[in-house]
This record gives sequence, structure tokens and C-alpha cells, in this order.
Amino acid sequence: MIEKQKKQLTKIAEEHGTPVFIIDHEKIRENYREFREKLPDVQAYFAVKANSNPEIIKTMYNMGASFDVASFPEFMLVHDNIKHFPQKERQDFIWDKIIYANTIKPAEVLAKLNEYKILVTFDNVEELKKIKKHAPDVGLVLRIRVPNTGSMVELSSKFGAHPGEAVDLISEAVNLGLGVEGISFHVGSQCNNFDNYSQALNFASSIFKEAELRNYQIGFIDKEGKRRKILDIGGGFPVKYTPDVKSFSALSEILNSEIKRMFPNEDIQVIAEPGRFIVATACTLVTKIIGKAVRDGKTCYYLNDGVYHTFSGQVFDHQHYPLHSIKNGVKKVCATFGPTCDAFDTISLADELPDDLQIDDLLYAEKIGAYTIASTTYFNGFPPPKVVHLNK
Repeated sequence: MIEKQKKQLTKIAEEHGTPVFIIDHEKIRENYREFREKLPDVQAYFAVKANSNPEIIKTMYNMGASFDVASFPEFMLVHDNIKHFPQKERQDFIWDKIIYANTIKPAEVLAKLNEYKILVTFDNVEELKKIKKHAPDVGLVLRIRVPNTGSMVELSSKFGAHPGEAVDLISEAVNLGLGVEGISFHVGSQCNNFDNYSQALNFASSIFKEAELRNYQIGFIDKEGKRRKILDIGGGFPVKYTPDVKSFSALSEILNSEIKRMFPNEDIQVIAEPGRFIVATACTLVTKIIGKAVRDGKTCYYLNDGVYHTFSGQVFDHQHYPLHSIKNGVKKVCATFGPTCDAFDTISLADELPDDLQIDDLLYAEKIGAYTIASTTYFNGFPPPKVVHLNK
């Protein structure tokens, strides 16, 4: 980080205190534009769970995004933050929809969702029965289980119907008088193995073909009166936290080619659920040293943020966020700890930092926007960091 940026972080910390979580909305817009430019035929449904800040939702809506939610509070967060916005001209009605991409939904939630006629995913018969009883007017998308090899966060052990059972589930939905609008999958979060996408697309193509052979009509009727199928390719789009992560440009070339090859007809509406890709690089945390000690010959810094707060992504998302010093100096291997009384609250035992930093000196972590502040707690009474918005 250049000195000018360090001065800006210092100014924000002096004005707002620490810890402070900085969201750069221009970077969010930049990431969204890159996604749309490289996948022009794919509508982005922002995965709210990655970072549910209401201002991010407003920015994404203004950019033309739709939304992927996984709980009723997330749905209402989106609904309440965009309902006062003027309606936008959309290329297709599917853009106006929200997809509830959690395959398991409590009955009381389904009953609330029914009036909104949103898209919901399912992957088993029992869920279909609940939907029939409590939310017969929603649109259904069948989620299938696909390979998650090489992804940072694996999802296939918990979600998705086996591809071999997919058409039977579509049959069950038809027998219940429910329509299935499409197929979805998720290759796992932060996917660095692009073969996962190719295999998943192949599964989806085969299921569409088999369903057609059995005369099951999958899809929705668009505003021009044509039947179209939804293909939801999920998320997993990689962020370059480290140099070894494969580029999104390389993935987008594969996706564009494979979708064109496997789905040559124009009756497919492709959607995706980018979350990490949109917000990870748009946020920076500034934290302060509140204590210092030498333990077993190693300098240890105690900070006013930790793994129960913004660094929770290290636990739940398996992602490390290296700390950097605002002050320059010769770097040595140091340990960094959060503020709570729990030894689990260890950020790193091998951060490279100057070992002559003092109490009240500032540290910062970059690319910390996804699956971090969204899961902060108040453990030990320590609150989440203050949020500051840039370039709204």
C-alpha cells in the first residue's frame, strides 16, 4: 500500500476510532462491472450473506444486480432497502426476482415468502411437500450436487440432489402440481479448480435433456410469451487473495465457451450468485495495538479486533488476512491476538510486522470484505467495528 493510502487510513482511524471497517463502493462497482463485462450473458444475483451491509445492497441494486438470499431476515433486508427505489428498465423479468438459495426453509418462512413469488431452491422430496403446502406460488429451482474439489469452502456434503435423482425430483414436483423453472449448482466457495464448473454444466445439460425426453416442461414464460429455463451456476468465482489463485478472466473464458457449447439454444436464462467476488477486495480493516508482550522470544501484539469479530473469516471461511503496519520498519515474525479472554482468539502466529511497534500504533488488513464482518459477535462485550463508507 502506498504512503498516500496509509495516510487516508490513518485519517479515517483518527476521525472514527478503531477498529474501523472501510467499504469502498467504487471498488464494488468496479468488481461488478468486471463480472458483467466478462460474463455478459449472465445476470448477477449478489449473495447477500457475503456482506449484508444495507449500503452495499443499495449500490448493487443501482448497478442492476439481483439478489441471492439464504434467510428471511436477508430477504427483508433486500426488500426493505430497494422497495423505495424507482423501478428500473430490465432486460428480462427474471432480473426483478430474488432467489432464496437455501434449500432448507422453515414452514413459517415459506408461508411468508409465498406472496412475493420469488425463486426458491430445493433438493429433496420433503422440501417439495413443505413448498406445496405453504408456498405453492413461488418459482422452483432444483439444486444438484456437483464436485467441490479444490474449493476453499465445500458445500456439496450438505446441499444438492444427486444428479441421478434429479429428474425423479422434477417428476415429484410435477405430480404435486408445482412447476420447476430451472436447475442450480454451486461448485464451492473460492473455487480454484475450474473443472468443477465444466462437470456441473455437463450434469445440468444432461438433466435438462432427460427431463425433455420425459415430457417435463421446465422453465418460465417470459414477457414475450416464450418458455425459458433458468440455469443458476452459483458462486465460487475466485478472488486473488494470493498469486497462486487462478484468474477470473480464465474462468470466464471457460464458462462462456462451455455454456455456449452445452446450451446452444436461446431458451436458457443464466444467472449466478457472486458474493466474495464483489465485496472481498472492496473492504479494509484498520485496528489498533492495545497490548504488547514478548512470549518465547517472539513479539506479540494484542489488537482491538480478532477472530470473534472481523477476523471471523479465518475460522468460518478458512481465509487468512495478513496484517500490515501503517508505520514502516524492519519486519520480523510476530504473533497477533484479538482482544477477548479466549486463547482461540489468535489471529496469526506468523504475521510479518516491525517488532518495535508500540501501543496505539495502527495495523490494517486488506481484501477483508467477504464473510468477515457479516459474522461478527459481541463476545466478551466487544462490539463489531464501526463501518465507514467511501465513494457511495
